[in-house]
Amino acid sequence: MRNQHGETTSSALFQIKQGPYGGAYRAFAATVMAGISLIWAYRAAVMPPAGQSGRWPWIGMFISEILFGLYWILCQSVRWRITYNFPSKQQLSIRYNDDQLPNVDIFICTADPIIEPPVLVINTVLSAMAFDYPTDKLAIYLSDDGGSDFTFYALIEASNFAKHWLPFCRKFMVEPRSPEAYFSLHSVLPHRSQEYIDMKKLFDKMKERINSVVEMGKVPKEIRDQNKGFSEWDNGVTKQNHQSIVKIIINGQIHDDVDIDGCVLPKLVYMAREKRPQHPHHFKAGAMNALIRVSSEISNAPFILNLDCDMYSNNPDTIKELLCFFLDGKRSHDIAFVQFPQDFDNITKNMLYGIPDRVVNEIELAGISGFGTALYCGTGCFHRREALSGKKYIEDLNGSVHLDVQTKKKVPKPVNELEEACKLLVDCNFENGSQWGKEMGLVYGCPVEDIVTGLTVQCRGWRSIYYNPKKRAFLGVAPISLDVALVQYKRWSEGMFQIFLSKYCPFIYGHGKIKFGAQMGYCVYLLWAPLSIPMLYYATVPALCLLQGISLFPEVTSLWAIPFAYVFVTKNCWSIVEAITCACTLKAWWNLQRMLLFRRTSAFFFSFIDTIIKQLGFSQTKFAVTAKVGAEDVSKRYEQEILEFGSSNIMCTMIATVAMLNLFGLLLGIKNVATLDLELFYKGLNKFILQTVLCGLIVLINLPTYEALFIRRDKGCLPSSSLFKSVTLALLACVVYVL
Repeated sequence: MRNQHGETTSSALFQIKQGPYGGAYRAFAATVMAGISLIWAYRAAVMPPAGQSGRWPWIGMFISEILFGLYWILCQSVRWRITYNFPSKQQLSIRYNDDQLPNVDIFICTADPIIEPPVLVINTVLSAMAFDYPTDKLAIYLSDDGGSDFTFYALIEASNFAKHWLPFCRKFMVEPRSPEAYFSLHSVLPHRSQEYIDMKKLFDKMKERINSVVEMGKVPKEIRDQNKGFSEWDNGVTKQNHQSIVKIIINGQIHDDVDIDGCVLPKLVYMAREKRPQHPHHFKAGAMNALIRVSSEISNAPFILNLDCDMYSNNPDTIKELLCFFLDGKRSHDIAFVQFPQDFDNITKNMLYGIPDRVVNEIELAGISGFGTALYCGTGCFHRREALSGKKYIEDLNGSVHLDVQTKKKVPKPVNELEEACKLLVDCNFENGSQWGKEMGLVYGCPVEDIVTGLTVQCRGWRSIYYNPKKRAFLGVAPISLDVALVQYKRWSEGMFQIFLSKYCPFIYGHGKIKFGAQMGYCVYLLWAPLSIPMLYYATVPALCLLQGISLFPEVTSLWAIPFAYVFVTKNCWSIVEAITCACTLKAWWNLQRMLLFRRTSAFFFSFIDTIIKQLGFSQTKFAVTAKVGAEDVSKRYEQEILEFGSSNIMCTMIATVAMLNLFGLLLGIKNVATLDLELFYKGLNKFILQTVLCGLIVLINLPTYEALFIRRDKGCLPSSSLFKSVTLALLACVVYVL
């Protein structure tokens, strides 16, 4: 059997398969669209006349439902043509032996030695060094935007430990190859070999040395004297003010840099680009572009894997699986990058904070990949250097393929010369007047540089693939408290809405360059922030209207109630089916519904406000690094699946206020109906049942919020100040609305 390119399917390096149930979903979507249209028709046909008290709330509901409906239409793009990709590592080994495999550079970024501890960083580094791949073809680059000598010292310790760790991994087929994850996973084994025990002791001693140096607050003189690289920190280096630092810790020389078995070690490079207070550093995008330049001078591998510092390798075969997508003849020439989903190793059974959203990972991202436009998510992504460096893909009419600029091979240089040459590539002035951050490398000016960079690459003619393997390739650290999770989503939604309002809006920038379905798919995520407005309206106004006895929905005995009930029930039922097919529990689905409400009424809303303010020129973009470690009591509550509020910040206050408002509306609304005589009671129940159910569901989903406000006394509860502010704001809204 041959594919469209004339290759036999059995010899292809990867297969593409359509997702199941496509026809069933399209039929379901058509009925939901009909229900949405009927809801719009009801709002227009039964609108209260001018002067009636419920007219303006009704108009607001109409607008909200139009926005919800349009957003739902956008969401169909990521479910309409779901495709899954399957690499064949066996075919790769038949076609290519180890000597023929290409070199691979691995970029790892860190920014703060406190929030991202050095021990966490080197576990990711060691897992990358230990891939099941020819070590002489690997080069690992660590970008340290914190410019920390602690991180540099930890990397030196890791380079020495790697001489023992890599042979141990090869001998015992260790998985995962992050030492911390491996020893944590296997610590309960009843029978452990002496080699295991010795390796564990070696790792624990290394951790102890690193942590003691960090706790001490400085690298001791005797350690600094052992490596001349520490001289870079003799001139008062600070996080925001330091010179360029590039140190090749392992050069990968077969005679010098070998492990205890005599096998060559992967190259290992430390880089801290120059940072000065008066020069913009462009956050992670600037770090990635600096890594592209430095690596092009040292190893210049044709393929690049980029990882966050907390995203360790969970599968040693990942690189070989990825190369199947790049080395498969004609089907591979236009592939710019392959994106993995973001998975985490500290997820509770019921995914307390809705992270990861498995439906997004397994369905939506596979859906947008069906248009050849998989999203670049910033970590766990395998790039073709040519595409990431700004080159365009050009295909001639006769079918031959070429690139407009060819990659140049570098002449080997001594280590000292290489380091000095690389320092010039990462000083503050190097990019002045260049195309870096515009047409070359990652795009500047947006907090979510990854999404906009992926879009620009695709608009230059390249294609991208999403790959979600059964065995998770990379595992990171998920937030274990609500405020950290919300801050993360606020930053993402703010950055993505900025893209929508910029010249990079997919409907404008991507017009004629990527498929219309792909443009819609991008906007599913770019419009998170404005989606908060109709959501916030729906979560507040119906509760306020209950206080005044204003009905916003049809009577339950009316035929007009059918489309409301149908859309609500069927959408949620399909959502549950999707969650179950993605191996989620029902409680996990319920937790996700809670987090969607929390995100849309707090993080997304404030990101919408902040973005509008920034568009008016009143503030500048700030980048927030989320914490990767938590206190012991926070971790314990997280393992018990107890929501960690523990903050009186504005987002938690917003969540509590919405919860209190709906509680007031539900209780007072029920009271008002219950005090009527029997005939009026049934009439009122018939009139307000849908509205009461809506408020009741919001109250039900907020049970952990009420518990944190009134019952809990641990450090993860909402403080009394939040209780006072939320009750005051909710009462004030009720009074103002009624008056």
